Amino acid sequence: MITVGIDIGSITTKAAILKNGKLILEQIIMTGYNAEKAASNIFKKILSDTSFDPIQINAVVATGYGRKSASFADRAVTEITCHAAGAHFINPAVRSVIDIGGQDSKAIVIDENGTVKDFAMNDKCAAGTGRFLEVMARALEINLNDFGEFSLQAENPAKISSLCTVFAESEVISLISLGEKRKNIIAGIHESISSRVMAMAGRISITAPVMMTGGVAMNIGVVRALEEKSGKKIEVSEKAQVAGAIGAAIIAATEK
Repeated sequence: MITVGIDIGSITTKAAILKNGKLILEQIIMTGYNAEKAASNIFKKILSDTSFDPIQINAVVATGYGRKSASFADRAVTEITCHAAGAHFINPAVRSVIDIGGQDSKAIVIDENGTVKDFAMNDKCAAGTGRFLEVMARALEINLNDFGEFSLQAENPAKISSLCTVFAESEVISLISLGEKRKNIIAGIHESISSRVMAMAGRISITAPVMMTGGVAMNIGVVRALEEKSGKKIEVSEKAQVAGAIGAAIIAATEK
């Protein structure tokens, strides 16, 4: 059986293809302004790269922010379910998942089968998300990919108290004007994110082992801040960003 999972996020679109339960290939592209086009493009790309013909695909499941844009998919499934399944595929021992995406963040508790037992979600504010980090990177004129390493060099993390992205950006600009070191500001931003995420996660009982998924998992500064705030070691797989797509491909295997 060959199945495809497509995770259409607000910033990036990811795809994964499984053959008889084995991960064959994953892809990541920018979503851009047209989620439907992004879904179609990545589907064509992953088929081209694996040399599979569309008629060989048994099922396609879409997830993520733009999951309903993939009209060719057999089913649309929430990212909570897909990230749980994807994390379980990567490491079956995992019992809790923290997913920080482009526009929301989620904490998920899963059982030994990768099924969701409980979850909490913040989808009403950009604070604590990938978009929040993008805004901060522009304000600081630093490549977002460098944020993690910068924050690990901080001597005294700055205090970012605003709960709103707009006001937090104003705080950052004020700190810059006061001569605060960028590494301290970035560390403060990461601590601010970890406080928001762990406050959300506190609504459920997350238990170890904990895995972080989503694009923000690639930011070592956020991971370290979350570990300090939670008191738990957080596992980050090299496939963290495509966990949702992998989970969607796993769920797709139940479609046919």
